[in-house]
Amino acid sequence: MIQKYQSQKRTACTYKGTICIFAGMDIQNLHQPFELDLAELTTYERNERKKTFFEMVFVLEGSGIQIINNHKLPYGPNKLFLIFPQNTHNFEIYEPSKFFFIRFNESYLRTQSTEWIHKLEFIFNNHNHLPGCILKTITDKPLIRALVEALIREHVNRDPGQEEVIKQLINTIITIAARNISLMAPSSLKQRGDSIAMLLLHYLHENIYEPEKLKSENVAKQFNISPNYISEFFKSNIGQSLQDYIIAYKLKLVETRLAYTDMQINEIVIELGFSDASHLNRLFKKYKGLSPSAFKKSLYQ
Repeated sequence: MIQKYQSQKRTACTYKGTICIFAGMDIQNLHQPFELDLAELTTYERNERKKTFFEMVFVLEGSGIQIINNHKLPYGPNKLFLIFPQNTHNFEIYEPSKFFFIRFNESYLRTQSTEWIHKLEFIFNNHNHLPGCILKTITDKPLIRALVEALIREHVNRDPGQEEVIKQLINTIITIAARNISLMAPSSLKQRGDSIAMLLLHYLHENIYEPEKLKSENVAKQFNISPNYISEFFKSNIGQSLQDYIIAYKLKLVETRLAYTDMQINEIVIELGFSDASHLNRLFKKYKGLSPSAFKKSLYQ
């Protein structure tokens, strides 16, 4: 299907839902788990209304400027961008551009395995929300392009097993994105050049569901640092204590669960290793200023 607009040509394909064509960003909700959108544009309409879905954008052709939250960087072919619901986003198009969009919402997340959700959460909590390509490994750029082109072919050909192949391709792209984001050091660590601190953060993120591995003595052993020094080392390099960082990161994951899944508080307590629901409620209110249930309600206001 090809729809013609005043300054753009788009095709869209969906999984288990009505086809939606996005002209600019006028439509802010997805009515199916995910959507694939191939768009050839000469202009891009900015709209700052809140979205309820995530986007990954791959540039097949063209050049211009990508803008996220008023920060700007050039774009060109073989760039992959990540856009969160809370981000304001725009492209200034210099040359006619062909974009491939992957959009997905919380209903898609609920269909995935726990391992896959953990990869996605790594993206949520480690991306810097700035413009620019998230592919830091040069060899991954042609790989992502090949996967995108395969997605386009699957939609056009409509071969047997199409839906399953499309889901696997999308999940592979997200997994590669997570791998590349894991290579991005926080800016403060880059300035200090402290590779051990960066690796330490990644160790905590990767093992956040395994309380035994998060104990200070086990973290110290993993990095060959004295158990008596690990807390001081962490605070001097990261800016907060080891335990405070672990709690804060877990609460980010709680926010993700509340915002993008239908998990109950008791399920979150078990998965993230809180002692009980009261413990989680106390911590969440202390750090976030409101209870988990109040936070969830605020998302729909």
